[in-house]
Amino acid sequence: MTTIKQMVRREHGTPPLRGGHALCQGCGIPTVVRTVIDSIPTPVVVVTATGCLEVATSRYPTTAWNVPWLHVAFENAAATMSGIETAYRVLARRGRLPQDGEITFLVLAGDGGTYDIGLQALSGALERGHRLIYVCYDNEAYMNTGIQRSGATPRGASTTTSPSGRASLGKAQQRKDITAVAVAHHIPYVAQAVASYWHDLSIKVARAAMATGPSFLNVLTDCPLGWGHEARIGPRLLDLAVETRFWPLYEVDGGRYHLNYIPSTPLPVQRWLEGQARFRHLLGPEAQGEVAAVQAEVDSQWQELVRRCRSDGQELPERWPAHPRRVGIRPGATEWESL
Repeated sequence: MTTIKQMVRREHGTPPLRGGHALCQGCGIPTVVRTVIDSIPTPVVVVTATGCLEVATSRYPTTAWNVPWLHVAFENAAATMSGIETAYRVLARRGRLPQDGEITFLVLAGDGGTYDIGLQALSGALERGHRLIYVCYDNEAYMNTGIQRSGATPRGASTTTSPSGRASLGKAQQRKDITAVAVAHHIPYVAQAVASYWHDLSIKVARAAMATGPSFLNVLTDCPLGWGHEARIGPRLLDLAVETRFWPLYEVDGGRYHLNYIPSTPLPVQRWLEGQARFRHLLGPEAQGEVAAVQAEVDSQWQELVRRCRSDGQELPERWPAHPRRVGIRPGATEWESL
């Protein structure tokens, strides 16, 4: 028993994801990975789908991982972890491994490997009830392979496969609500988080680790290259996604909806769009109708979320206190102007 535990326990004081990886300057993925793993009390086994995280942390013959880790294809991360988790339970039942609960099984995948290519495997794992945590680090496009649109790409975003120009204002479709898809599987715990609100993310991971079945977390994180912004303003842009209500922070625990944060003064979604080159074409007068359509979608989705939370018994104030990151921001100033 001790030998197995030693094999899967991180070296004391050493981060689960070491420095020296090749993720881009300003990339939010390392923050997500370290926050997630450091918030899990047990040793972890990690499976990653193909994507930015895998490519940048496992360049042969080196690795940045300091936990047991397996790279699989775009489409089968959840299926692979289902097999690992099942094998562990069988061997634990035979007394050859520690009992169930001694190890946490963690899947990390981007939006391409979650919303699109890996959706079938994810759905199967959730429906079967495997005890695992699936975390999607969502930077809203296939960033690793050339910034192609994905099911997570927002309406109006310009990508290499949904370019803006005379004939198009970027992606024409709304993004897929993968969080709602996970909720529809009736699993114990689902949550939506953002890389810059690390304390909220940490709490949600801890709750996911205690669930008696599968858990799903959708975590928004930026890509300076794909979003088109300076690396230093990434956290501010992620904050703006929350403050404009484009990306609500909420959880569905045991089927009950709960909002974790309500912006004290909701900002128009244009404040989030204007800091990113992928939305630059929407900022002229000829595209104001498109911005208004995006705002209408955000407002409608927020109202539906509030309705669900209230129907599940949450008492919601009209406004919550200002988030600490917003203290001292000049009225009318953009987040990045205030750095």
